[in-house]
Amino acid sequence: MFANYTLEIIYQDEYLVAINKPSGLLVHKSMIDRHEIYYAMKMLRDQLGQWVYPIHRLDKPTSGVLLFALDKETARLLNEQFRAREPKKTYIAVVRGYLEDGVIDYPLQEKLDKIADKDAREDKEPQEAITEYKVLDSIELQANVGKYDTVRYSLVELYPKTGRKHQLRRHMKHISHHILGDTKYGRGEHNKFIRKEYNVHRLLLHCKSLELDHPYNGNTIVLKAKLDNTFIELFKKFNWSRPLL
Repeated sequence: MFANYTLEIIYQDEYLVAINKPSGLLVHKSMIDRHEIYYAMKMLRDQLGQWVYPIHRLDKPTSGVLLFALDKETARLLNEQFRAREPKKTYIAVVRGYLEDGVIDYPLQEKLDKIADKDAREDKEPQEAITEYKVLDSIELQANVGKYDTVRYSLVELYPKTGRKHQLRRHMKHISHHILGDTKYGRGEHNKFIRKEYNVHRLLLHCKSLELDHPYNGNTIVLKAKLDNTFIELFKKFNWSRPLL
């Protein structure tokens, strides 16, 4: 799928670079997907011809803004910002059901990767996890999915205030508004429905923007990543206005 694929660079200077990561691409090697030979860190390194340092993570099926540093010192400075929860992330997702704007404050047990988290403790208490969300649009479809004669879906913006692994997917599951296309935390009957009826074969979660301070000049940078064709075509069919990016 990613042979000869050129990553979309949305920002680059002498210290950092950001890409629009496609759905289905790992950020780095993982024991969970040990068979995968393509991952963003290596692809970007080869594309730029220099080493890169990932600053945060996106799940394999999630698309959108992914930030890298181009040297160790810049990576250290950016990591300090992320540890202090200073950067502002905005995601867009399609979820099941109708809901109102709100906040999810629900601690999550840490999930560890055998490579990336090899030095982490496995006996930690659940960690603080907070997600704000805003409803942008919704639709009701005449379709028999599960025990109902209609299905309702909503378009939401998600604003994670913490950075726990799979936080948005787990939080939306917690409030029973699973993200469509989520094969791990979602609802199988809805995933099957959107695959069959709307040709959606990915998790409908996208990091649309990341706002942070430049580590050297202090200027605010707003990194934006466009939606892929799967989102765009679905929005057309649902008669939703595509969010401006």
